[in-house]
Amino acid sequence: MNFVSEVIADKGDRVHSIHPTATVLDAVREMAARQVGSLVVLRNGALIGVITERDYARRGVLHGRRSDETLVETIMTPNPLTVKPSMSVDVCMEIMTDQRVRHLPVMDDHRLIGLVSIGDLVRAIIQRQRETIEQLREYIAS
Repeated sequence: MNFVSEVIADKGDRVHSIHPTATVLDAVREMAARQVGSLVVLRNGALIGVITERDYARRGVLHGRRSDETLVETIMTPNPLTVKPSMSVDVCMEIMTDQRVRHLPVMDDHRLIGLVSIGDLVRAIIQRQRETIEQLREYIAS
């Protein structure tokens, strides 16, 4: 897999989301129920942010905010970095590394079509390396 579109095709385009006026406790419960580390924040279907476990820890807990009273919009990362499906996995890894983010919403013509995590990209790179190794083995054996 070389492109984000291939990663999305492999993992699926399901994106878990939450409204900005939901409580942080609701967001944490949703992440736990879905076994994910982030949710996109949508208002009227438009991407306005991302809330992650890191946001909860750093902007919620460390500031003494009560998760049952604090709104998602208070601690979310607004205007998150996004990528296009045509972008390469390698470029996305560079973005994640440089910007210290673990999740990137995938946008196509201002429409959210997926979300890639650093784990998704690592799996794609490992798969690509396995395929390269297998091709080299076949070449050497022939």
